[in-house]
Amino acid sequence: MNLFNRPIGALNIALRMNACFVHVVQYRAPHRRELLQDLDQFRQEVRQWLEDNCPDSQRQPITPKEQYWGGRRGSFPSEDARLWYERMRTKGWIAPEWPTEYGGGGLSDQEARVIKQEMKRLGARTPLYGIGLWMLGAALLEYGNEAQKQQHIPGIINGETRWAQGYSEPGAGSDLASLQCKAEDMGDHFLVNGSKIWTTAADKCDWIFCLVRTDPNVKKQEGISFLLIDMDDPGISTTPIGLISGESEFCQTFFDNVKVPKENLVGELNKGWSVAKALLVHERKLMAEIGSDSPRKVVAPTEAAKKYLEFHDGKISDAQLRSELVDYNMQMHAIALTHFRGFEEKSSGVRSAAPLVMKYLGTEAEKTKSELLLAIMGSQGLGWEGDAFTTEELDTLRLWAMSKAMTIAGGSSEVQLNVIAKNVLELPQSGGN
Repeated sequence: MNLFNRPIGALNIALRMNACFVHVVQYRAPHRRELLQDLDQFRQEVRQWLEDNCPDSQRQPITPKEQYWGGRRGSFPSEDARLWYERMRTKGWIAPEWPTEYGGGGLSDQEARVIKQEMKRLGARTPLYGIGLWMLGAALLEYGNEAQKQQHIPGIINGETRWAQGYSEPGAGSDLASLQCKAEDMGDHFLVNGSKIWTTAADKCDWIFCLVRTDPNVKKQEGISFLLIDMDDPGISTTPIGLISGESEFCQTFFDNVKVPKENLVGELNKGWSVAKALLVHERKLMAEIGSDSPRKVVAPTEAAKKYLEFHDGKISDAQLRSELVDYNMQMHAIALTHFRGFEEKSSGVRSAAPLVMKYLGTEAEKTKSELLLAIMGSQGLGWEGDAFTTEELDTLRLWAMSKAMTIAGGSSEVQLNVIAKNVLELPQSGGN
């Protein structure tokens, strides 16, 4: 499990990223000072507002049942949750970076980051969860027309619409461009037939954004379009996918002669691959940060070590676990530096390669963390149920299982390594091309 024994590990990639990037963010000293002063003042204002407006009950660790996902079938778990959401929505901080004309906060990336940091400092709960908020909205802002923005973005922020993602198919997972779900041009509408799999909570969602094949006679990436589909349309059905845990939020979604209006096409016909790639950046960012907002009780490996391991002369007695814990902490530090570098580059207008690696780095780090926690906890980390185990121990095993899935969702680690090799490290492809 030692990262240094791996030919290409997350730590190695992060270190190479920080060593090899040719772009360095530079600021003129006066401008930099002014920016920091403005952000410091903004931080104080945010901190005070959160202290004054976040109910005490919304400063506690959240459980899965207390998460608010919005949508026509959604409901608040408590009045405090409703109050907290409404205050954040009125402030524009449900989507602080989105334009104010659609209900966003109109803030900069730096300011949005401050809000996130201060919410985390206070322990404030996320007021609204959703794929529309995390992924679709940004893609619509970039590729959608004004009518689509006006129709859908306020609904995402207002919690009126819950979205599902229709990308993967039974025969097209990480090789997304091999999808076969087709949309035929019928003049004033498309006729959609096929299925999507791993459509999270599709049975609870109002709309789904889908990649569909609109031209089977061209290169596979060039015949794909991006459609928005109302889940209440005739011909749509969902089937839950059972998991070994007995619980499941995944579905397979079927389309049987579903009529989709032409105005629900995002971007150009047969150019949906560009929209998909832009949206995948946001999905992979979400995958990279998945552990930071988990409803389960997350235990830091260092703290777990203090509780479960034996110590001698102030050091962990087990030399192997001690080495692996050091490796993990080094890995997280390197990832943090890489994340900050990407943020600074984006803020300064420099094209950054960091988003291409953060999904791989983040999900592999979560997997490493879970494996390390199980090794530290020993048999106490292997319980699925029962009074012999604490909530933290039970959640650790579930998070370990989920960490495996996260290395697949949004593009498997193997696919991500190919992307990194080609676009970041600029390694030659097979055949020397």
